[in-house]
Amino acid sequence: MEKNQWKGHSHSHSHIHDHHGEVKNIKVAFFLNFGFAIIEIIGGFLTNSVAILSDAVHDLGDSLSLGLAWYFQKFSTKKSDHVFTYGYRRFSLVGALANSLVLIVGSIFILSEAIPRIFNPTQPHAQGMIFLAILGVLVNGAAMLRLRRGKSINAKVVSLHLMEDVLGWIAVFIGAVIMHFWNVPIIDPILSLLIAGYILFNVFKNMKELFRILLQGAPQEINSDELQAEILKIDSVKGLHDVHLWSVDGIYNVMTIHVILKEDKTMEELTSVKNKIRETLKTKGIEHVTMEFETEDEECIMEGCCD
Repeated sequence: MEKNQWKGHSHSHSHIHDHHGEVKNIKVAFFLNFGFAIIEIIGGFLTNSVAILSDAVHDLGDSLSLGLAWYFQKFSTKKSDHVFTYGYRRFSLVGALANSLVLIVGSIFILSEAIPRIFNPTQPHAQGMIFLAILGVLVNGAAMLRLRRGKSINAKVVSLHLMEDVLGWIAVFIGAVIMHFWNVPIIDPILSLLIAGYILFNVFKNMKELFRILLQGAPQEINSDELQAEILKIDSVKGLHDVHLWSVDGIYNVMTIHVILKEDKTMEELTSVKNKIRETLKTKGIEHVTMEFETEDEECIMEGCCD
């Protein structure tokens, strides 16, 4: 039983992570983004633009996301062992947490720079901003197109992230063109506040989901009551209790249940019931399920058995 469990789990890993082309695409996007984020930081100081610096923080955060996605895409292929019995998938959450903290610190720095400029705006170097904005659209656009061809959820999510960067740079470009022709320096800190606000909104939204996973909350997209109702439709199943549902990394979902049978079953008959339950749960997004079978009059001593 144990050997089969390890084997099934490692097979699932190899099935999900066998995308060497996508790892390469994420790697290319990472170097494009990281290199450009460094150019932006220098350019932000040279053009005296907090909007450019805000986008530099955004791009640095994206670079970190890409770097961690690239690293964990390879790292999470490690098989389950006696230290990490569910495998190494959850390490991606450590990356997400580190990325969130970097973005929060960066955004606070940007706000501390931008807020005083609202009250005392200084004219940035608009021509330099226009040049950097065009470069930003080209670099982020190239990285986005590279990842758009990807099939994995990872590649698609990162591609959307880069599309947001492209839109951010278009906004900076429009602001820079306006400041080039008209003396309205307040546009720069306003753009900066909008970018920083947008980053913080998304970081806190992601952190809420991250902590839900870390604290072993049930996945938001799965309704436990509906799952149980589906299992109860199976012949031979009289009831369920001690139901636990959680997610390892936000994608790989796990469930443990006690199944009360209507009558005693042979091992062969139990296998049939088990397979039906597994198939039902698989269609609902449960990758890994552990079941315990009980008869109707059997006493269960587990904490969730008193319902």
